[in-house]
Order: sequence, then C-alpha cells, then structure tokens
Amino acid sequence: EVNGHAALRSELERLNPAELLVSEDLVLPKYISAISGLRRRSPWEFSFDTATRLLTQHFKTQDLSGFGCANLNLAIAAAGCLLQYVVATHRSAVPHILSLKVERHDEYLFLDATTQRNLELLTNLSGGSECTLASIYDHTATPMGGRLLRRWLQRPLRNQQILNARQGTIAAILVEQHWYKLHAILRAIGDIERIVTRIALRNARPRDLVQLRHALQILPQLQEQLASLQTNKIQELKNNIGTFPELVDLLQRAIVENPPVTIRDGGVLAAGYHSELDALRNLSSHAGQYLVDLEAREKQRTGLSTLKVGYNRVHGYYIEISRLQSQAAPADYMRRQTLKGAERYITPELKEFEDKVLSSQSRALALEKTLYDELQELVSQKLHALQNCAAALAELDALNNLAERAATLNLTRPQFSNDNELTIIGGRHPVVEQNIIQPFVPNDTKIDATRRMLIITGPNMGGKSTYMRQTALITILAYIGSFVPAQQAVLGQIDRVFTRIGSADDLAGGRSTFMVEMTETANILHNATANSLVLIDEIGRGTSTFDGLSLAWAAAEYLAKSVKALTLFATHYFELTELPQLLPHVVNVHLDAVEHGEEIVFLHAVQDGPANKSYGLQVAQLAGMPRAVILAAKEKLQQLETAEKSTNDFGLSERVFLAAETPFSNESSVLKTKQLEEHAVIAELLSIDPDNLSPKEALEILYGLLGRVRKS
Repeated sequence: EVNGHAALRSELERLNPAELLVSEDLVLPKYISAISGLRRRSPWEFSFDTATRLLTQHFKTQDLSGFGCANLNLAIAAAGCLLQYVVATHRSAVPHILSLKVERHDEYLFLDATTQRNLELLTNLSGGSECTLASIYDHTATPMGGRLLRRWLQRPLRNQQILNARQGTIAAILVEQHWYKLHAILRAIGDIERIVTRIALRNARPRDLVQLRHALQILPQLQEQLASLQTNKIQELKNNIGTFPELVDLLQRAIVENPPVTIRDGGVLAAGYHSELDALRNLSSHAGQYLVDLEAREKQRTGLSTLKVGYNRVHGYYIEISRLQSQAAPADYMRRQTLKGAERYITPELKEFEDKVLSSQSRALALEKTLYDELQELVSQKLHALQNCAAALAELDALNNLAERAATLNLTRPQFSNDNELTIIGGRHPVVEQNIIQPFVPNDTKIDATRRMLIITGPNMGGKSTYMRQTALITILAYIGSFVPAQQAVLGQIDRVFTRIGSADDLAGGRSTFMVEMTETANILHNATANSLVLIDEIGRGTSTFDGLSLAWAAAEYLAKSVKALTLFATHYFELTELPQLLPHVVNVHLDAVEHGEEIVFLHAVQDGPANKSYGLQVAQLAGMPRAVILAAKEKLQQLETAEKSTNDFGLSERVFLAAETPFSNESSVLKTKQLEEHAVIAELLSIDPDNLSPKEALEILYGLLGRVRKS
C-alpha cells in the first residue's frame, strides 16, 4: 500500500522499527541505509515460494487465504523472511506466533510521523514523555494495557461499530464507578502478556510462573465484578478472559511460594510435586543430622576430644583432628589434607556417604530442571487460551482506564455521522488544560459543507496553535473510542490528520527549516483528501515576505479549491483574510487580545471574523526585549505602515494572487502577475533605508530589483 519513496519514508518514520530486514542485493536510499537497526538478509529469504512454504508449515494450513493475504505476494515474502529471522535469533520455534494480520490504511485514521510528532502523542518535541497525550490519558493498571492504549493512539480506528462498542463499554463502567474496583483488580494481575510469551519460548523464570499463578487466581474475582456490566463488548472480553482452575492447581502444586530467581540452583519445585525428587532431596537434607551422629560416634570410639566432621566444596566431607591428637588416629582413617594445626581424614563409611549425597544433589538438580521444562510444556498447552486472556485483559484495562479518565477529566461521549463535518462545542486541549493553573478557555470548532476552511488570525501567544492542536487531539481521542474534552462533539468520516506546525531544521538530512516546512506542506497537498483534517500553522516564515505570502496564499487556495479538505489554516499574513471574499466555503476566525496601557491580555476565545492587529511588539515586550529595541521597532513599524498606505491605491487584489486567476483556474493572468511584481518592487523600494546600506549592499539590491522588473 506504500507508493513511492516519500510514502515509504513517512511510513518508516511512523513505525520507527527497532530492526529492519532488507535484501542484500538492494541499493538503498540514504534515509533507509541510515537506520541503525538495518539487517541485511540473503535474497532467497525474501522468496515468495519459500515464504509460502514456511508460513503454511508454521501455521499448519494448506494456504494463506484464510489470513486475507492470498494475493499480497510482497507482504507474504516479507512475513516469511521475518519468521526465518525470528526463529534464527531465538534459536527455537516460536509457537506463540499464531496468526498473520493484514493491516490496511483505510481501516485506520492515518497519522504520519510528522503529525504524531507535532501533536506530541507519545513523546514531546524534546523527546521526553512529559506533557504528552499519553502522559494524561495513560493511567492503565497493567503494562500490557498501557502498550495497547499507546498503539490505539498511534493507529486510531475508523470502524464506527468498534468505536461505538468501546464507547458503550466506557459508559457502562462509569455507572456506579466500576472503574475504581476494576483498576484495583487489574493492577494485581501484572504483565501476563510478556509472561505467556516467555513460556511459549521456554525461557520463563520461576517468578514468572508465580506471577502467572497469582494472576489466574484473581480471575474469578474479576469475572464476578464484570458480571454486573451487561454490554456485548464486556461479555466478549469476559468470555476471552475465562478462568483456569486446572492450571492454577498445577502451579500451586508445582512451584514454591517464593522461588529463587533462576532454576539453576534448584529450590523451585515444591515438596510433594514429584516423589523421586523428594527422595533425592531428603537424602541431601538429612546429611546434616547424619554428620552430627557420625561425629558423636567417632569421638566415643576414638576418645579424641578435638575430632569434628565438616565439609567444603574443594575436598568434600572430612574428619578433622588436631595435630597433637593426630598421632592417635585409627588405622581406617585415610589422610585427605594437612593443615597448619590439624589433619583431615576420610573413612570408607564417610566416603560412601559423600558419594551418595553429592550424587543425590546433582541428580536432584538435574531432575528439577527437567521437571521445570516439562512444567513449562504443560502450561504452554494452554497457550492460545492464555494469549486470548492476556489480550482481553489488556483491552479491558485500556477501556477501564478511559472510563476513569472520562470521570476524572469531565469528558463527553462523542457522536459519529456519515456527513463530511467536524463540530466541537466547548472543546478543550486535553494536555494544556491539565498543565495550567488558570481555567482553560473552551472554544467551538465547526467545519462542514459551508465552512471547509477556517483562516485563523490573531496575536502571537493568543492560542492559535493550541486551538488547532486541540481539534486534532479531540478527533484522535474520538477515533480510539474515548470520551473527549468537550461539551459536545460530532465527527464525520475523517480518513487522515495532517499537521504543518512549528519549525525545526533537519541538519542530519541537510534540510533547512524552510525546506522542512515546504516538504511537510507538499506532503499535505499531495496526499490530503476531502475527508482529511488538515492543520497548517504559519506557512512562509522562513523566506522573504512576498515569497512567503505567495506560497501561503497559493497553498490555502489549493486546499480550498482542489483538495477541499477540512482545514484549519493559521497565518500571520493578514492579506489571507481576503480569501473568504474570493472563495466559497472559506471563513475567517480569530483569537483576540485587549490592551491596558502597555500591557496586553490574551482572551484565548475564538471569534468570527479576521483579527485587526497582531500585537507582535507587545509580545516581544512580554518576552523581555530591551526597551530601546521595542521603541526602535515601534518607529520602524510606523515607517512601514506609512509605506504600505502609499501602495494601497493599487488595492489588495492587485498585490496578491486573485483566486479566479491562479493556475488552479486554468486562466492566464500575465498582466496581473506583472502588476503584482511591479507593485512589489515599489513596496520594497519604499522600505529601503539607504543611509544604513553599504555601497556593495545597495548595488546588490539595485541589480536584484532591475532583474525582477525586466523579468516581469
């Protein structure tokens, strides 16, 4: 489904794979060869025939049509290579891999890597996890529930039937605050998903089995709690979770209460689990009493008061006598070791006992390891049921978490429609709201057939970016089945979310800030559809004023006329507020501020119509710019505004591209373009301060202006 390098690069950035398997005979572009987890594999590993044979053998099927991938030859080849790689790295079979799943883009609300980064879903712009959507919405009780919720945030669903089922489950859990009790039960269960995987690979640790035993013991209590929640989804989860009384009984009989970390030194299997193991252990465990009795007998027989019986790892069991009394040692004592003040001996009886005990210890340890492997084999017979149980517990945890978040954060159940619309009443930014002291100002968003594009203007720091991001985040939350931070929300059939927000260069890739901005914008213009939600914030800041204005105007017009996406377009170019007069379905909204003397107060409320002022100097003053610089800026602003007024006789429509005469309308506009260039030159001439130019700079500007006039 990935067509072209641009789409492939975007998909790799979105997936961020730890390892990437590539055929040795492929010549790779730089963006792939730079991936740290790149693994070159032999070309035959990507053979379709080999892959089909391996996959059908692994899944024990005649063909792969049951997995929905019968005609996806490249996908099958990749899956076959991956299976070979996993088996080779684990050096064992992988019975826990039970199925293939085909994922198609049209099943999900597509979020490319840029969108996920700009919206700070899982990581913030600094690479941390603070102040992200996940940090606010992931209060799951289990690690597996948290992993599932993060996958949902990265790949929201478009299937309204599944989304409505999730919403219904959340609503049912909210009744009588069931989420509180469910959270406590789930927290005690732990991460059985990972434990089941380790059991399947036969490398589970003893404490994994104890944790599994503990989790399975809790399931009846969980089932009892779920019995009062009567929804189809809850019933489905309840059935998949199940109970495992036979497995609990087996693990109770087999594993001690607090086993050691590994099986290496034994002591894991419980007494009474295996009779032969018990006998071998008894022989070893009673050795101490035997040695005490032997020492007493030998003292009485020999009359040697310094005689004692001991053991060390090097020499084994021994009888020790002081050097003074060693001359009286019996004839059956065979010298084993000489010390500075004592002699150590062995007797035939002690040697026979030593052989028996040491043999029993090694035999007991070997037998225990064998029995432990057999125990993992017995548990793995329930592998499929345990995997279903773990998956259902993870989903229950994620949904219960969303119910708790809905109650705690005052969220509302959104609605879905088949119309191409997005209506949010009283929407709030889900992250900002939780990280500020003062009350968050809610805002409405309405985009439909009559309002396809919102041109958003207003002062810096006024909240334009926050308003745009909250619209996208509310959409994403709705499409994972969550309740949303709004009084009301109705969402149509949205297929993708695109963002062009913020600015950063790509030094490693050799791209400037402006180049990154243009690349992201180009991706939107090429791939957005009429059902896409597009957020564009400040196009054209990284180049000259007229270049930036031209690009912003043309991009907005293309989105409005050709793509017709649901668009929020924030800009500092006030000229773009003319677009609603020239294009249907484009409207102006703004965020306002009020001045009190030299102070400015941001209202953060979205209102209809264009803004009348940018308040840039006031924001600079708030940022701590030196007063002398602010005064100089005010003086320069007055000069520029005077120069602007002198060119206003031409009219705005002659200073920007008219919508009816752009390339998108297929009409020639040579005369208007020439007038535009001439008036642009006049405006630039009026803005020049010749007293502050060197001769060289003046000459360069002059030649540049002459070239532009001649060209036009």
